Amino acid sequence: MFVHKRSGARGDGGGGALPLNLQRMFALCGLLLLVPQMASSSILSKLSEDPDLSQFYSLLEQNQIANSTLSLRACTLFVPTNEAFQRHKNKATYVLYHMATVAMTQDQLSKTIPSDMDGNPPLYITKNRNGDIYVNNARIIPSLSVEMTNNEGKRQVMHIIDEVLVPLTPLPNTKTEITNPDAFQFLQQSDLLDIGDNRLRVYRSQVTLKGKENLFQSPGGHTFLLPIDEGFKATARSSLVDKKVIDGHVLLNNVIFTAAAPTEVPQTTAAFEDNIKVTVTFFKEKNGIMYVKSNTLLGDNKHATGVVLSEIVAANIPVRNGVVHLIKRPLMIVDTTVTEFLQVSPNEHGALKAFFDTIMANGGYVLNDIKNYSKVTILAPSNEAWENPAIEHIRNNTERMREILNMHIIRDPLNIENIKEKNQNMIAQVPTLSNHTFLYFNINGEGENEVITVEGGGVNATIVQADVANTNGFVHIIDKVLGIPSTTVLGKMESDPMLSDTYRMGQFSSFNEQLNNTNRHFTYFVPRDKGWQKIELDHPSVHKKLFMRDFAYHSRAVLERHLVIADQVYTMKDLVAMTKQNNSIRLPTFRDSLKLRVEEEAGRYVIIWNHKKINVYRPDVECINGIIHVIDYPMLEEKDIVASGGSYKIMTNFSILFANLFIIAIAKILF
Repeated sequence: MFVHKRSGARGDGGGGALPLNLQRMFALCGLLLLVPQMASSSILSKLSEDPDLSQFYSLLEQNQIANSTLSLRACTLFVPTNEAFQRHKNKATYVLYHMATVAMTQDQLSKTIPSDMDGNPPLYITKNRNGDIYVNNARIIPSLSVEMTNNEGKRQVMHIIDEVLVPLTPLPNTKTEITNPDAFQFLQQSDLLDIGDNRLRVYRSQVTLKGKENLFQSPGGHTFLLPIDEGFKATARSSLVDKKVIDGHVLLNNVIFTAAAPTEVPQTTAAFEDNIKVTVTFFKEKNGIMYVKSNTLLGDNKHATGVVLSEIVAANIPVRNGVVHLIKRPLMIVDTTVTEFLQVSPNEHGALKAFFDTIMANGGYVLNDIKNYSKVTILAPSNEAWENPAIEHIRNNTERMREILNMHIIRDPLNIENIKEKNQNMIAQVPTLSNHTFLYFNINGEGENEVITVEGGGVNATIVQADVANTNGFVHIIDKVLGIPSTTVLGKMESDPMLSDTYRMGQFSSFNEQLNNTNRHFTYFVPRDKGWQKIELDHPSVHKKLFMRDFAYHSRAVLERHLVIADQVYTMKDLVAMTKQNNSIRLPTFRDSLKLRVEEEAGRYVIIWNHKKINVYRPDVECINGIIHVIDYPMLEEKDIVASGGSYKIMTNFSILFANLFIIAIAKILF
């Protein structure tokens, strides 16, 4: 109760006391005026104190419904940072879409939460294996969540997020009311919705024609991949959209937003049954562009096995029963040749734009070469692979570039299963269009950890996207350009699994140290592991000693014979020409010199050394300080074998002689 005391000393002329009922009325009004301020002292005051959240706070202050909710009700508030608004680029922000009228901490967040926006469009929560939590496509910053109680005693929770939440809204001039549509309503009314310049008329007509409306109306949470009209410019493509293809564009009971997407993890589609099995995988390039790829693991006469790529052109469009991603071309449909695939790449998915541009910059001859083959496989370097600075030095050398491009082309259709079959007993060796150049495939790991690499011209590349299907073959996307070396002889020796024995011998004999010197030019004839295995069978004791540290001197002497050091490197083509000119050639080695001949037999190279024929398994493996020729057998002489064993025999005989003399001397002293 307020008590008023009269005081004649007041400078306002005294004045009489207010009636008691008026005092109570003013007191009540004062309390009512304090209520919003007290309510706002919870969440609103917290927001007002944080300069990194000022943009959302400004919008929140202007929204009467949001203020009322904060004053009177429990709620959860998702607050984007100022940095998130900078990426949002002055687009409209819907405050109520960032609010739900139930308080939930991070642990309490359910899979779907109705927002406070008109129609209550849901917010989708994703919790990934790393412990990250996403609301739609925005990640919750875990350390910044706050739980408070407002003046009404209602729990309120605020989560800070790294992206502005974007609801599906109609175009500004649309008179039709559209609130919280499902995926089929989205398809039907897409021309009236704010989805940029993208149109879905072709795919919409196919969905209706094939009677698949129920798939898009099904309740729950699903992911819908919808190809835009641009992807149907090939006139016959729309006729290939059947029920199974439509099923292959839907991930049932699986809501995937791109930021939270498990990349490179196959997700089963609605087209995953006994007679057809299709998965979809999300992946992102280093430039940030997001793609999806379908992989038809089990197909039929209408649906070819293999991978189809498509760029996501408009991502993360929330609908009542999940999320929609607009993609550039339909998945599952294999209707282009390898040549056509490369030609449409810059426009249709962009993943091979740099490869195609390089082909065209060098006259486009490679495309003509590909057309000459009914079946073909391309190892296509990704866009990032062409950023290698070493490429700039040879871009204007048309002959060299054409040779490099041909190194990426195989004349047969070769998918991953074929590569695995070839690799069962040995590393697969496959010829390319580049003369005398082979590719060598290697498989490491199993299941999700499986990595397939391909070596060509001294470069070891990893297949990052395999089995992109075409009507006449396959395209595999790799992470490096073959034939343009970026490592030293030592680096190549260290990383190549086929050369591990020679590398190991060079390590303990201190022979390898010199191979990193970029001021020298090395031509190194390197026995592959199978060559040393043959030595083990032919001369087991010698093999044992060569790989013992106690015999490092002999190991080093053998390796020195294999290493040519000169003012230039010698390719196999050079050595054949030198042999024809001089019948035999003598090359300067680390030790003295190496006398040999090199001949070409049936497209393969053979070294004739010391009356022995040694096959060259991999010629011309280029490195930045030399060249490696991988050979099938080491260059060992009889005297090497005698020396490595004889020294041991000499030492043994000397030991016996010394022991006998010692015994005789002791006997003379004693007796």
